[in-house]
Amino acid sequence: MKDRIKEAVASGAIQHMAFIMDGNGRWATRQGKSRNEGHKKGAKVFEEVAEYCHNIGIHHVTVYAFSTENWRRPEDEVSALMRLLSSYLDTAIKRFREKQIRVVFLGDKSVFPKKLIAKMEKLETITKDHTDILNIAFNYGGRDEIVHACREVIASGEEISEETISKHLYTAASPDPDLIVRTAGEMRLSNFLLWQAAYAEFYYTDTLWPDMNAEEIDKACAAFLLRKRNFGALPEEAKLN
Repeated sequence: MKDRIKEAVASGAIQHMAFIMDGNGRWATRQGKSRNEGHKKGAKVFEEVAEYCHNIGIHHVTVYAFSTENWRRPEDEVSALMRLLSSYLDTAIKRFREKQIRVVFLGDKSVFPKKLIAKMEKLETITKDHTDILNIAFNYGGRDEIVHACREVIASGEEISEETISKHLYTAASPDPDLIVRTAGEMRLSNFLLWQAAYAEFYYTDTLWPDMNAEEIDKACAAFLLRKRNFGALPEEAKLN
């Protein structure tokens, strides 16, 4: 199966894979740990998943790390997530100098402390010339992104169209996702990539995010390769496009 997946990825069948990372808290509860420990484990798995996708040739990966709605969580949990991001950035800045992966943060950075913003922007700057892209959605919401893009289009004096809105989305450097994976058995988008998901394929798994690994990603890719993507056309017409 792995060889078939690599061949399919090499042919361009999966250019962009996105993940709604769900289940850190449930994983922690089952392990008798705190929710914050679940988030730490989830952060480690996020790095492993992103690297695996890069290694098998998926050029664009997006992960949903923190939504605009997640601010409603308990204050101690939000604070712990901010500390986790700050700690991750400290090591990532060193690590990504050598990796051929460009890091892009999706969402509104302005709400974060200046030191955290500086770390985020530094990582984006030192990786900006790399071709593969890792999008990290942090303080991100799909509706907010569309509003932001429309405002940018209006401010630029351009006519509003699908093309100009897409050009001003946070994900402008990446194609629309081919496959969106959600873990922990949930079956909803939760305000994630609403514009970009128009023709994405969805894969839902009961696996909790901290238990995601290469085998689980291979299963998702294998399921995707069985799908027929017509993009609104009849099957015969889709083959011609």
